[in-house]
Amino acid sequence: MPPLRTALDVFAWSRTAIWGTMLLAYAVFEAQYAQPLHPPTAAPEPPADVGWGVDVWARWDGGWFTHIAEDGYTDPKTTTAFFPAYPLLVRVAGWAFGGHDVLAGVVVSLLAAAAAFVLLLELAQRLVGGDAARRSLVYLAVSPAALFLGAVYSESLYLLFAVAAFLLAERRAYAYAGAASGLAILTRPTGVMLVPALALLAWRERNRIRALGGVALALPIAAAWPLWLWAAFGHPLAFLDAERNAWHRHLSAAGPLGGAWKGIVAGWNGLVQYVAGGNRFPGADDPLQAAGINLESLAAAVFIVALGAVAWRMLGAAYGVFVLASVALPLASPAANFPLLSMPRFTLGVFPVFIALGAVVTGRRANAIVLAVFGMLLGLDLARWVEWQFVA
Repeated sequence: MPPLRTALDVFAWSRTAIWGTMLLAYAVFEAQYAQPLHPPTAAPEPPADVGWGVDVWARWDGGWFTHIAEDGYTDPKTTTAFFPAYPLLVRVAGWAFGGHDVLAGVVVSLLAAAAAFVLLLELAQRLVGGDAARRSLVYLAVSPAALFLGAVYSESLYLLFAVAAFLLAERRAYAYAGAASGLAILTRPTGVMLVPALALLAWRERNRIRALGGVALALPIAAAWPLWLWAAFGHPLAFLDAERNAWHRHLSAAGPLGGAWKGIVAGWNGLVQYVAGGNRFPGADDPLQAAGINLESLAAAVFIVALGAVAWRMLGAAYGVFVLASVALPLASPAANFPLLSMPRFTLGVFPVFIALGAVVTGRRANAIVLAVFGMLLGLDLARWVEWQFVA
C-alpha cells in the first residue's frame, strides 16, 4: 500500500521534527512566559502537565477546548464560539487517559491528522497525479501553521472531515460526503462552505436529484448544534454572539471586501511600524508584535485567495468555491484590532490550496525555495508559541 505508507511517512517525520523543534525551543525559552501580546479573549488555564512538554500544545484556544471538554459549555457568551465535535471527542478520549484532557486532545489531533494525510494523498493523486500529490502533502505538513495539526485545536479534525467529504464525492458516495460535511460544520463554522462546493460536483451527475439529496444530509446533521444551543440557552445562534462580544468579530457592511480592506490597512500599518517606528497599534501590548501578526495574516489571506483561484482553474469550480467561500467568511467578519486574526491557521482547512501549490511548483529549485520558506516560518511560529506569544 504505497500511498498509505507515503502519507504516514510524511506524517511521522514532520510531526517528529515539529515536536523536536518545540522541545528545543521550550528548553531555550522556558523562562520567557511574559505573554507580551494577548489574544482578544484570554483562554482558561489548561490542566496540569502530563510530561514531555505535552502541555505546551494546549495554549491559547487549547485552553478553551480543554475547558469545554472537562466542564462543558459553562458560559454561552464565550464557550459557544467553539463548535462541539472536537471537544466532545477530547472528552471521550479523556476517559481513556484518566482525565488528562490535554493528552487526549493531542492524541485526537494527531490521529485525525494522520488520517487526513492518507485521504489527502489519495484525493490529490486523483486530481493532479502522484508527484504533485506528494509535494502537496509535504507542503501541508511543513506549512507555517502546521504546528496546529498536533495541538489541542480543531484544525486536524476539520481537515479530516473536509478532505473526506471531497474524496467521497469524487467516488460518487454523496450521502457519505454529506454526512462528512455535516460533521465538518459541527467542527468549524466554515464547514458550511462544503455544501455549495459539493453541490457543484453533484450537479454533474446523471441522477442529479439523488446526488444533491445526499449532499443535503449535511444540513440536518449540522442542525444538531443550533438545536442544542436553543434547548440549553434559548438562543440557537449563541455562537454568533460569542464571536461578536468575546472575540470582537463584527459583520462588515461591505462583506468580504470590508474585511479585506481593513486587513490591507492593518498590514500597511504593520509595514510602516517596522520601517518608521512609532506606535501604529496603540491598543496592543507590543506594537512590533502586533505589526507582525497583521502582516502575517495579510500574507496568509493573499496566499489563500491566489491559490484558491489556481485551484478553481486546475481542480475545478467545486474546489475553488470551497476555498474562496471559506476565506470570504472570516473576511466578512473582521476582528476589531486584528482584522484578519487567525488567517494563517485557516489555511490548513482549505486544503485545495496545497494541492494547487503542489501542482504549480514543479522545478527542484522552486520546490526547495517553498520548503525553505515554509520551514523557516514554521520554526519562527514554534518559537513564538513556546514563548507564549500569540500565533495565528
